[in-house]
Amino acid sequence: MSRSRYFTPGEVSVHNSAADLWVSFLGKVCNLTLLVEEHMGDILLMPIVECAGKDISHWFDPQTKDVLTHVDPVTNCVRYFTPRGRFVHVPPPGPRSDWDTDVGRPWWRNRDYEVGLLTAKVRWLRVVNTLTSQEQLLEVCSEETLEEVARRYSRYNTHTAGYTWKHGGGLLAMDRTLPENGLPDQDPELDLCRLDRDLFTPALTLHFNDDLTEL
Repeated sequence: MSRSRYFTPGEVSVHNSAADLWVSFLGKVCNLTLLVEEHMGDILLMPIVECAGKDISHWFDPQTKDVLTHVDPVTNCVRYFTPRGRFVHVPPPGPRSDWDTDVGRPWWRNRDYEVGLLTAKVRWLRVVNTLTSQEQLLEVCSEETLEEVARRYSRYNTHTAGYTWKHGGGLLAMDRTLPENGLPDQDPELDLCRLDRDLFTPALTLHFNDDLTEL
């Protein structure tokens, strides 16, 4: 199985229109653009469109992975709890002739909409190219391997495959995460000591692989 891609909240937030609509919830990132197209003009889209690009985990029960429920004060029946308004695939509170009960798998349980996972923690790195002395501040996901970090960095340098990645002079294993390479998240300790995180951003150095050996 291929490894799931991780996204930062910032990457999700740019997909914030009806024509390009992503949301995150319960650690998942979903592209609901096709859902919007299928239900265009339906008033039940409004709560979803209003939250485009945002995390909507508070809509769901983390235990059941379903929409939150409550006891309806009028009917005393258990119903979905949607304070922002009923949305697509949520049934009405009572019987209605215009509601098709056979909606199939609701979108929040449909894996076809999933594009990846939301990172549990964003980390910042300083990537220093020792050949050009250029430095780039890079936002990454804490779960990513160095290979995935390198792919993020490739937007600034398309020749990243020609470099060796190091930290503190030691080689980095590209198939391992930052903590597995000896770069744990120090933010809790920095916060405890009231130190500025920006002053202690880990630095990774790129060393060009010169294979033109003279005989």
